[in-house]
Amino acid sequence: MAGAIAAPSASANTRTGQDREARGAAIAAARAAEAGIDWVDCPADWGLEKPIQCGWVSVPLDYAKPYGKQIKLAVDRIGNTGTKEERQGALIYNPGGPGGSGLRFPRRVVTKSALWEKTAKAYDFVGFDPRGVGHSAPISCIDPQEFVKAPKLDPVPDSEADKLAQRKLAAEYADGCAERSGEMLPHMTTPNTARDLDVIRAALGEKKLNYLGVSYGTYLGAVYGTLFPGHVRRMVLDSVVNPSREKIWYQANLDQDVAFEGRWKDWEDWVAKNDATFHLGSTRDEVQAKWLELRATAKKSPIGGVVGPAELISFFQSAPYYDSAWVPTAQVWSEYVAGDTQALVDAAAPDLSDTAGNAASENGNAVYTAVECADAKWPTNWKTWDRDNTRLHKDYPFMTWANAWMNLPCATWPAKQQTPLNVKAGKGLPAVLIVQSTRDAATPYEGAVELHKRFTGSRLITEKDAGSHGVTNLVNPCINERVDTYLLTGGTDTSDVTCAPHATPKP
Repeated sequence: MAGAIAAPSASANTRTGQDREARGAAIAAARAAEAGIDWVDCPADWGLEKPIQCGWVSVPLDYAKPYGKQIKLAVDRIGNTGTKEERQGALIYNPGGPGGSGLRFPRRVVTKSALWEKTAKAYDFVGFDPRGVGHSAPISCIDPQEFVKAPKLDPVPDSEADKLAQRKLAAEYADGCAERSGEMLPHMTTPNTARDLDVIRAALGEKKLNYLGVSYGTYLGAVYGTLFPGHVRRMVLDSVVNPSREKIWYQANLDQDVAFEGRWKDWEDWVAKNDATFHLGSTRDEVQAKWLELRATAKKSPIGGVVGPAELISFFQSAPYYDSAWVPTAQVWSEYVAGDTQALVDAAAPDLSDTAGNAASENGNAVYTAVECADAKWPTNWKTWDRDNTRLHKDYPFMTWANAWMNLPCATWPAKQQTPLNVKAGKGLPAVLIVQSTRDAATPYEGAVELHKRFTGSRLITEKDAGSHGVTNLVNPCINERVDTYLLTGGTDTSDVTCAPHATPKP
């Protein structure tokens, strides 16, 4: 296999950083193709049952120095369930984040997920921990137990002193990242993760990549398709990050705040419609009043001593994220209003005894921050942040300030910040399938439209009047059948498609 991915010879144009990295990526891929992957049973504490197997792929920390320091990436796979004749190669998955692990993807076969049955016949399902994540040279910014400690400051500031306290925490967090993970930070970029993806492809012995990316995984796919257009065979991008350079990442986060408010209202409407079950109000305004009351109570005195406004937002934001959280979130709230405080404390407070879970949360947040801060230049002037978030908070209060503080470490980031790649369809890029719901909070609909424009020949499937983040893993035959057809045959509709929404959750 190595011959197929021979490194290009060094020429005058390898002087620029990107050319050096392209050459480094080709060298690393050729090396990986020769080495392959030694598949063994997964470590017992990874929670991946047989017949899933695990292995490692080595990649350069810095692609400009392919012979320099290497890091190991954890990968796993389950073989295709069909015959040898039916097999079409490996399908690699990224769930997003940045900071999400893809290692649970092969479990869709083990747990016999009906949605993926046809695809599993044709493909090995392959997951991986991206650089910095989980088992792949994990990074950290703060002691995990400290990271989850509650209650945290109310994200909505009442005064300049409140803002100052949050700014101090954000700057300390950025410094902590440098202290604990400094060597990794300059290299925690999406283009580097895309190069890693190409090395994994080569290590698997695949000439071309089959890829399913969700959420941030769509931006990873978009960058991969830009850097390696001729290496793509099939690519499904679900719930799309807007790839425009102007959006990555500061503006993208502000756009999220607006979309979260919209989806929060959708959920409140649904809660009101089901007032007979939840008793939280029969109109959106009544439900919102109950929410503000809950927030005020937690601010005055944290519920159970640990659940303040910050913990409430962390817990409640899963409802505008995922329809699967609609019922459980409303249920816990309803129980609280009926006098059961414990249910809310159990759901929203950290579990300090779960050290492994807390380490994973801290690692996920560290990677999220490191990638978003390294990918692009962020405003360094506090006035810009203050102006934009104060303005947005007036109309979109649910998430705005919480999101601002989460991203503020990027304002004082201690490592180099890149200019985002100009995402576009290069020579050889096949038809890419894009799937998106119109009311998505985490990745607003405009992102899918933008990527569709940039990836010439792509197809867009729109799920109208729906907003669950991550569409391909929900039951909606209009979408599921098209995703199957595309992955199995490469075929798409002759024009873009609009599908009716999947079923609304029932209490």
